[in-house]
Amino acid sequence: MSEPSQAILADRRVHVSAPAAPAPCARGAGTSSRVAIAIHDDLAAIEAEWRRFETRAECTVFQTFDWLSAWQRHIGTQEGITPAIVVGRGDDGELLFLMPLAVKRGILRRLIWLGCDLCDYNAPILATGYSLDPGHFRDLWREICRLLQLKASTRHDIIELTKMPEAVGAQRNPLLALDVGLNPSGAHLTHLHGTWDEFYQAKRSSATRRRDRSKRKRLAEFGELRFVTPREHDDLVRTMDTLVEQKARSFARMGVTNMFDRPGHREFFIDLATNPATRRLVHVSRLEVGPTWAAVNLGLAFRECYHHVLASYDDGEVSRFGPGAAHLRDLLRHAIKLGCRRFDFTIGDERYKLEWSDTTFSLFDHVAPATARGWPLAALILARRRVKRAIKQTPVLWSLFSRLRSCFGARPGRGSETQADPISRTTNAPPIAPE
Repeated sequence: MSEPSQAILADRRVHVSAPAAPAPCARGAGTSSRVAIAIHDDLAAIEAEWRRFETRAECTVFQTFDWLSAWQRHIGTQEGITPAIVVGRGDDGELLFLMPLAVKRGILRRLIWLGCDLCDYNAPILATGYSLDPGHFRDLWREICRLLQLKASTRHDIIELTKMPEAVGAQRNPLLALDVGLNPSGAHLTHLHGTWDEFYQAKRSSATRRRDRSKRKRLAEFGELRFVTPREHDDLVRTMDTLVEQKARSFARMGVTNMFDRPGHREFFIDLATNPATRRLVHVSRLEVGPTWAAVNLGLAFRECYHHVLASYDDGEVSRFGPGAAHLRDLLRHAIKLGCRRFDFTIGDERYKLEWSDTTFSLFDHVAPATARGWPLAALILARRRVKRAIKQTPVLWSLFSRLRSCFGARPGRGSETQADPISRTTNAPPIAPE
């Protein structure tokens, strides 16, 4: 257990009556009627236990210690972020859940998910089979919020928890027991099966496959096509720098603020790509067309799922023949070869995702004031998110907004939400012609 300066311990255990028909839990945790809560503001103090827990618990790749500690190291420390890691234990001392929360300092202090700007899914890590009914979780959440307000470093005026999936693994996300609304964007994935040829034929019509072959032949006129997965440090850095440069140009064309201009963002992704500790999670690849690095991708592989996170393509002559789309097909083939069962396109409703995916699911946000000072901002955020969702989910409005944004371009000093929006990371991923 960490020192008192690194954790807040509940003076009392929170009594939570077991549901009438509790789900079976790992090591009997689900039969416990009480939860002991600790809140850590030092990642190092909880690292060993966090790493052990994530190997056996329900979570996404965005809750792994390696991803979030790298984010805090490169970005969080520069943005005034204090971790507020909430840990819940049963009577036997075993972890039931871990919530990677954080507080962002400012005129008003916000309780957010740690790393939320670059996490496509924000959620707790849950012990397998652990569950609470909504009423019991709300009691637990009130106690968590009380404990957070006891310490100066984790006090906050507003709660802003975004991009929460409905389920965490096989379990319902307990955070959805709070007052939540739909996130402006949805998320999409496709289930992989059989060989690449079998999957491709099932997903794409014969006319579309002919069109794909025609474009690939046109690409080959510029030189040999090679799907490359770099391994050496310098090659990985050059590949990531190419991705950053290509994305910068695409952001400029769209009128979106370049997220890689923000302190620590380029360094975060390069660290992920090159650090031996994270190489098991990260897959960097590029499609070479002769001497041109025509498309670049950074993906994450975790628990039989390939996550499509960052993609870019060269905007020169080769762009006329769909290098991004060709690279995406190579990535799907690679994921099948790895033995992945799912290919997760993550957050965002771009057309190419809709064409490949077979599963679409909603993400949810919880915004609430924690103090009287937080009421006006909470109301403003909620109103803004409703408008943003209406625009994004109405094709005519989204098309008009995108055109206007492109015409006016990215303005210096633009708000951080545009910079942090995952749509901005993926919206220029390769468009694929509809069937």
